[in-house]
Amino acid sequence: LSQSGSSFHVLDQAQFAKEVLPKYFKHNNMASFVRQLNMYGFRKVVHIEQGGLVKPERDDTEFQHPFFLRGQEQLLDNIKRKVTSVSGLKGEEVRVRQDSVAQPKKSLKIKK
Repeated sequence: LSQSGSSFHVLDQAQFAKEVLPKYFKHNNMASFVRQLNMYGFRKVVHIEQGGLVKPERDDTEFQHPFFLRGQEQLLDNIKRKVTSVSGLKGEEVRVRQDSVAQPKKSLKIKK
C-alpha cells in the first residue's frame, strides 16, 4: 500500500508473478493479472516526472482505484467487475445484429 493509502505497488513484477500470483490465481502471468485489475477498474498510476515515456529506474508498478482506500473497507463492495453487454446498444442495433447472425450463409456450388 502506498503512503497515502490510495494505491498499491508491485515492486518486483517477476518475483510477484512467481511467488504471489500462483497462490491466488491459476496462473503466474503478470499481464493477465493487470488485465484482471483493469476489468475491476484499477488503473496504472503514471507519475508526471516519468511522463509515461521513460521507463522507471526501478521495477515499481503502482495501481489505484477510487474505492481502494486505506481504512475504508466498506468501499470495497463498490469494486465490481465491469460488465460488457448489448444493453448499451439501441434496440434497432441489436435487431440488425441479430438478423445478420441469423441469416444463413449462401452455400457454395462446387463444380465437378
